[in-house]
Amino acid sequence: MKATKKVVSGVAALALAAGMAFAGDAGRIVIDGSTTVGPIAKAFAGHYMGKHPGVNITISESGSGNGAKSLINGACDIATMSRPMKKSEKTAAQGSGILPIEHIVAMDGLAIIVHPSNPLADLTIEQIRDIYAGKIKNWKELGGPDSPIVVISRDTNSGTYETFESLVMKGEKIVSKAEYVGSNGGIRQRVMSTPAAVGYVGLAFIEGVKVAKVNGVEASADTVVSKQYPISRPLYMYTNGKPKAGGAIQGFIGLSGTPEGKRIIEDTGFVPVE
Repeated sequence: MKATKKVVSGVAALALAAGMAFAGDAGRIVIDGSTTVGPIAKAFAGHYMGKHPGVNITISESGSGNGAKSLINGACDIATMSRPMKKSEKTAAQGSGILPIEHIVAMDGLAIIVHPSNPLADLTIEQIRDIYAGKIKNWKELGGPDSPIVVISRDTNSGTYETFESLVMKGEKIVSKAEYVGSNGGIRQRVMSTPAAVGYVGLAFIEGVKVAKVNGVEASADTVVSKQYPISRPLYMYTNGKPKAGGAIQGFIGLSGTPEGKRIIEDTGFVPVE
């Protein structure tokens, strides 16, 4: 699995090195958006370009909100998003003559991560909310070490942030001292290097950290599929209108429904759509 990831990353890097193309160019697919969906997009790109050498795929990971803007502005062919497109974004798209079509390509769970040295193994949704709202300030309040909690969050333009805000915070504001990080990988690195930290990431970004159960449920493919895990979400790709039948965009997105595509999704740490 690690070797496969290295090959995929190399192919994606070659595509990126070729430079961003104008969306809609023949033989090119331009993708922009979510850092969470990024590993799937890169792995799909490696697989698809291997099968179709005449197609060049470029991928940017500027966040779900920026992915939506890129699609609206005609700067990309596919917007990857870890949340559904907002009504305001759809309205803006229609004003620009863009018809966003939603494609659910995988499922994901938001894992609550702490440093491997942290003895806490289980948190409730209410405890997580209170930590992020600044009501619980020290791990000792939860039976952990006497250490002030370092709260790490995704940036506010992220679909991961908006999912966390919707499913966990439920109207509560995140504490002002929280640190905002620009990617899932950035949160993982910060938590790995900070014994008192807590963060939230997609399932593909849990290597090297400790994952706390939520309401007694482990974050896993099985619990996401069964909807037992309380912080679960679909992952999306959006196109301008229905992709052309038999075209490269349709073939790329359609990978998610094939046995090969589902294997790729599993290999990247996410959950295929049944």
